[in-house]
Amino acid sequence: MTDVNTIRAPRVRAVEGPCRVFLVRHGTTRMNVENRYRGRADVPLDAQGYQEAVDAARTLSSAGLTAIYTGPLRRTIATAQIIADEAGVPDIRILQGLINLDYGVWQGMTTTEAAAHDPRAFELYKNNPLRCVCPDGERIIDAQDRMLAAVELIGSRHQGETVTAVSHAVMIRLLIAKLEGAAGNGWRVPVNRGGVIEFHVQDGTVTLITAVGAGSDEEEGSAGQSQPRAANGA
Repeated sequence: MTDVNTIRAPRVRAVEGPCRVFLVRHGTTRMNVENRYRGRADVPLDAQGYQEAVDAARTLSSAGLTAIYTGPLRRTIATAQIIADEAGVPDIRILQGLINLDYGVWQGMTTTEAAAHDPRAFELYKNNPLRCVCPDGERIIDAQDRMLAAVELIGSRHQGETVTAVSHAVMIRLLIAKLEGAAGNGWRVPVNRGGVIEFHVQDGTVTLITAVGAGSDEEEGSAGQSQPRAANGA
């Protein structure tokens, strides 16, 4: 396991073309089932979460992955390791920029509890996120900027290659919103647990390849079995 925040070895760019980055949402945890904000809580995958990671790994098995990145929390590391084992990639790389949003005091709360705790902040979070600061936590716009920077970094290191990065639903949604210019509650697009969404990075520009659905008022939706989104954009 490599911490890429301290190692900046140069790469030889022998292959031209964009870097294909498949962003994967980690599998289910007990806090997903309880529909609580996980934030930086280091909760492990549950049995369903491991199966979703296996499903994602099978989806990506023929993609020709050359590198796998993950945030530093156990649920993303476990998902990334399963993908790496299936793809035959010998090492996974920790990238701090992929870590989840710091929800502050909202961590561990349900949406109802979070709305009751700070109604104004929660209304901004739902409908105008770039003006929201999670109470005692992170500014949404800062989280969005670091997620974009993380994907740009990955792309700069792997031109012409195909890689995977495992992160969190809110972080993937914020990246999509940045790229698509989504406003209001339209930023909260569906991102299945174990879902796979393709991006291209070329010359410092990140492009969304996989089509995504409309936003939802539900933070997590059903806690039932989710299916990985096909890596070919379907």
